[in-house]
Amino acid sequence: MLCKDKIISIFCLIDDILKGIEHPEDIRRQVSDSEIILTAIVSSTSFYGNHSSAIKFMKQYGFIPKMLDKSRFNRRLHKIGSLLYELFEIISSYFKDLCCEIQYIIDSFPVAVCNNMRISNCKILKEEKWRGYTASMRNYFYGLKVQLLTTKNGIPIAFHFTPGKTADAKALGKMIDKLPVEASIYGDSAYTDYSLEDAVYERRCISLKIQRKSNAKRMDTLEQKNEKLKMRKRVETTISDIKKMFPRTIHAITLEGFLIKLTLFVFGLQLNKSIN
Repeated sequence: MLCKDKIISIFCLIDDILKGIEHPEDIRRQVSDSEIILTAIVSSTSFYGNHSSAIKFMKQYGFIPKMLDKSRFNRRLHKIGSLLYELFEIISSYFKDLCCEIQYIIDSFPVAVCNNMRISNCKILKEEKWRGYTASMRNYFYGLKVQLLTTKNGIPIAFHFTPGKTADAKALGKMIDKLPVEASIYGDSAYTDYSLEDAVYERRCISLKIQRKSNAKRMDTLEQKNEKLKMRKRVETTISDIKKMFPRTIHAITLEGFLIKLTLFVFGLQLNKSIN
């Protein structure tokens, strides 16, 4: 549960950013987009993504006395879905540009849209590309993967959604351009792509420090292996923190709504970890 001071700090940050980017706001509204986003963040960090509980909480404790009902709130939230990612990117730039972070960690985790027994009845997704396999759990799932990039301290600074069947190595290339020159990226062996490693180092001096398999062409020293394992544990902790915010099942009637909820979980953790 977010404390009062943190809720106020998050609102001030979001509101200042929206004013800074000159986000258009209808002056006739009694509830601003900043307040809608704040309530959605409170929902994801404190109420397992339950909007009704967050709306009731914000009203009851006087944070937003004129908060909308659930139906109007959801319509407003869907209209600004892309704005959530834009805000996430702006805050991420603080760590990349102002804090001069150069060490990052990448990992992915699956998010099932439905139980495997109900795939034939799933209305959000229909294609085979959404059926993925989790090697660590030794099971199949029907949904998507969240490709997550964090700082060395476990603060999310980039994420990307891919179909469950997509290999992690293919998603890595889409994340690299979000990083500063001379950065280092740590990842597990699923991100092995020697040609990409050589290309990004030659083009932008970015080092891909990927864990090696026992039969890898490029082997690590014991020191390199321990370093990579230590960094990997940090991103695993971050993923665990995100999953703790998940409800038993993420309810959504459209793929867009499902992705908005996932975005809020990642964005909520970023804000929670960034604001002291």
